[in-house]
Amino acid sequence: MVQSLTRLGLSETAAAVLVALIAVFLLLNFVAVSALFFIWLERKVSGRIQDRLGPTRVGGKFGWLQTLADGLKLICKEDTIPGDADHFLFRLAPYIAFCGSFVAFLALPFGNDVVAANMNVAIFFMLAVMSSEVFGVILAGYGSGSKWSLFGGIREAAQVVSYEVPRAMTVLVPVILAGTLNLNTIGRQQGGFLWNWYVFHDPFTFAAFFVFFTCATASCKRAPFDLAEAESELVAGFHTEYSGLRWSLFFMAEYGSMFAVSGIAAILFLGGWHTGLTPGDLSEMLPGAWGWWVGNLVNVAVFILKGWALVFVMMWLRWTLPRLRIDQVMMTCLKYLLPIACALLLGVTVWQLVVPLAARQVVAYVITAASVLGLAAFAYKVLTTAPPAGMIPPSMEGPVPGSAEPARAG
Repeated sequence: MVQSLTRLGLSETAAAVLVALIAVFLLLNFVAVSALFFIWLERKVSGRIQDRLGPTRVGGKFGWLQTLADGLKLICKEDTIPGDADHFLFRLAPYIAFCGSFVAFLALPFGNDVVAANMNVAIFFMLAVMSSEVFGVILAGYGSGSKWSLFGGIREAAQVVSYEVPRAMTVLVPVILAGTLNLNTIGRQQGGFLWNWYVFHDPFTFAAFFVFFTCATASCKRAPFDLAEAESELVAGFHTEYSGLRWSLFFMAEYGSMFAVSGIAAILFLGGWHTGLTPGDLSEMLPGAWGWWVGNLVNVAVFILKGWALVFVMMWLRWTLPRLRIDQVMMTCLKYLLPIACALLLGVTVWQLVVPLAARQVVAYVITAASVLGLAAFAYKVLTTAPPAGMIPPSMEGPVPGSAEPARAG
């Protein structure tokens, strides 16, 4: 794009600055709109899992204006600072947390060469900047002048530092197969049909996907690993003293990190922007000058849907599993996930060196077929299983059909 702008008469510096501003504008709006959608989705997911209707009273057929109403409320809400707080650190913390989440998107490719900054070390850059989000959490806990907030910040520091180790080791599993740290190249190498995705390459990458996703869920402070904001133990954790817009920045950072780690999982394991149904990349297969643009529109849509699907799984887990204790969280990482990650890293290395190519291809076909059949059986079970009669009332008001008493919430 820089070269196209220079041909229009702009200097190379001005063209680079303009492209950077466009990229930042698009990414900021994507993160903000995604956060609005995720907040609405989380309420609907929790409502369905807990046999409640979720937001229905504020505009729109499915209560989709509820999130906009909440956003307007947070903007208008009084923003207070405790008297014992460190005012500078208290104000700075939410912006550090949000920047740590947002900057990661600069290296995340949404399609074939659709990336703000094409880096040769993109994957480690993303992991590094997302890890800096914990500094905002620690500063928020320390700067609030509250022992409960401080406990939440220290818990998060211990959790993130611990889970970064197995997360980075599972990242190396597909990196060994790809031979590069460039996410755009890794995504391009998985073009073609479904069995070319790295998650189906061998048993070690298949298991590495689930270990990485577990560690990524923990790094985003999502239940059952949400000890940093354990409301039943710490009032509200590190953000207890926050309100208004600063409070919302922490949750924008959380939802942004959820999509960022889901995007990494999609690129490293799930074929990136490829559908798995065509023999090549759509942006390269479609003819003509517009082929790249049309193909990449489809690529971007496919990539975003994959990321949203993984975010949905995180929400599903939150409203299904109970919260772990701090000793259980650390034991899960150090006693189980870390040794498993080491074994997977060693196993994929030996697999590449010892197993013949023909045998590797057969294994990839078998894993792909078993996974597709398993997902099909799971989807059939979900779609054909009806909830027990009377579990979900038709409305929040009025009697349940066949009952003389009005339906009671909960």
